[in-house]
Amino acid sequence: MPSIEELKARAVAEIDARGEQLIRTAKTILDNPEPGFREEKTSWLVQSIFSEWGIEHESGIAITGVKGGLAGGSQGPALAVMGELDSLRVIGHPHADPENSAAHACGHHCQIGMMLGVAAGLQADGVMEGLSGKVSLIAVPAEEYIEIEYRDDLRRQGKLEFIGGKPEFIRLGALDDVDLAMMTHTSANANEGKIAFGGSNNGMVAKRIRFLGRASHAGGAPHLGVNALNAAMIAMSGIHAQRETYRDDGTVRIHPIITQGGIAVSSVPADVRMETYVRGASIDAFRDASEKVDRALRAGAMAVGGSVEITTLPGYLPIQSNESMLGLYGQNAASLVGKENLVRLGHRTGSTDMGDVSQLMPVIHPYVVAATGNGHGNDYVVQDYELGVLTGAKAMAMTVIDLLADGASNANRIVGEYDPPLTKQTYLNLMRSMLKESTHTS
Repeated sequence: MPSIEELKARAVAEIDARGEQLIRTAKTILDNPEPGFREEKTSWLVQSIFSEWGIEHESGIAITGVKGGLAGGSQGPALAVMGELDSLRVIGHPHADPENSAAHACGHHCQIGMMLGVAAGLQADGVMEGLSGKVSLIAVPAEEYIEIEYRDDLRRQGKLEFIGGKPEFIRLGALDDVDLAMMTHTSANANEGKIAFGGSNNGMVAKRIRFLGRASHAGGAPHLGVNALNAAMIAMSGIHAQRETYRDDGTVRIHPIITQGGIAVSSVPADVRMETYVRGASIDAFRDASEKVDRALRAGAMAVGGSVEITTLPGYLPIQSNESMLGLYGQNAASLVGKENLVRLGHRTGSTDMGDVSQLMPVIHPYVVAATGNGHGNDYVVQDYELGVLTGAKAMAMTVIDLLADGASNANRIVGEYDPPLTKQTYLNLMRSMLKESTHTS
């Protein structure tokens, strides 16, 4: 039986052997960006590679998701390695789709490359035979929580319940057979060395908002109208006025946008639409802030004599990283890039649906610092594909081996010690409790 170090060496060598294909795949996804729940081309590409490599898989999970699997030489726990299929929409990005501005301004194309890289490494001669359990290889849709109106319409049509990919995977039972999970993101923060890991993230809810007034001639008879855009502006001022009420440790972030400000400049706006996130470091923090936002929205409608429709949608829960998994990952990452190039993260105020998974099982979500620019900006571009695909894949593959070798002793210990904050049912109950729809008329 090969040693753990020999299994790691074989996996790393196989990732290098397929490196050109892995990087080419990531760049192909970069050039074909697709927003969440519409990742047909990207999903097909993952499926085609799974088929080429002889990896059994199922597709169409949460519309576009894909789940493959590799079985070990003996029974044991199931470990998921994930990547995200979707893009953002960023005007002016150098790799943006010219029709809809879809763009990989967050590095998800590299995530898929890394997930496939882990699959390649584990397919090296004798590697899976030396492990106990199963590795699920998962391409998840719609991590970027955008196009809220579009996705909420899918919800209303019964095509999904939650408008993020991993919450849908959880609801559908696609993670019922998974005991631990990991994935790696890209980063452009030069202060994070070459690989950063650990830390926590904000959770969030999202809101779909519609202010309704009365149309009238904007020049000839504005007094006969009710200006819904003014209602929205007053509401945003009310949201800003709440900032001093949030505790620093709650790291509350609220950032609304107007998606429709009126129909014609000659008419008093009667139908104005907004979207916003309400983020916070804890469930209590973002739910408290959500109630304050609703007060401001109602006040805006009341001020002008209009009405407001508010739909609050469950978003993502705060992430918690498993320290035991991080310890194994950190050792492997150090062997690849040097300990001096590792950074332990603190709290990050963005959100990820990997947080939802972390409420149910042990999870890690490290970062490879392979990009430049600002995340979600038109200048965010992956520069180092060796680091952003191959090194990231190697670190995860080596950690998978540490977890599942030796009769999966490490994985079994970690799962046995983990006290999940939520069960699947309590998670679903919590998420469903966040869904609120209301109309307020002055």
